[in-house]
Amino acid sequence: MKITRPVSDQPIPPHAKTVFQGKIFRVYQWEQKMFDGTTETFEKIGRTDTVNVIPVTCDGRILLTKQEQPGLRAPFWGTPGGRMDDGEKPLVAARRELLEETGYTSNDITLWYALQPSGMIDWAVYTFIARRSQKSQGTELDNGERIEVHAFDFNEFMRKVMADDFRDTEITCQILKLKERDQLDDLRRLLFA
Repeated sequence: MKITRPVSDQPIPPHAKTVFQGKIFRVYQWEQKMFDGTTETFEKIGRTDTVNVIPVTCDGRILLTKQEQPGLRAPFWGTPGGRMDDGEKPLVAARRELLEETGYTSNDITLWYALQPSGMIDWAVYTFIARRSQKSQGTELDNGERIEVHAFDFNEFMRKVMADDFRDTEITCQILKLKERDQLDDLRRLLFA
């Protein structure tokens, strides 16, 4: 499966300078010509690309994670996923995150969509569906993760995705678009194909 990185609505120009480099985030600045001929300093943040995985078990249950992380006020719901390692391909990262955070594997992983959710951040998010996921081992969590895996039917999944404590808001937005277009059956078919 060839996966192309989505293009930002506001690409970082080649003459931009990196003014800060952290472990996850970078800050770029450049001079931008304005409509009246003057110039202004523009900025954009770059960050490590991420993957989300929506696992569906062989018996048609959708797995979500209840997570806690240091420094966050309250636990949250989400999908398995996280940052891609340097040089890692999106599909490889999706398989790794699925295994680490749930102990599940799948031989039927499909890219649902990829996007850059903000014009001000150079950051691609890849969301995969992992059909016929099966438990193959225990979890391998980072020292900053507490994760519980829970299984839901489609209607329960939809309620969780719409709840205030669901953190993967790009998934919520995609589902709301499908709902507005009366295309939720398309998602159901994709999940349970």
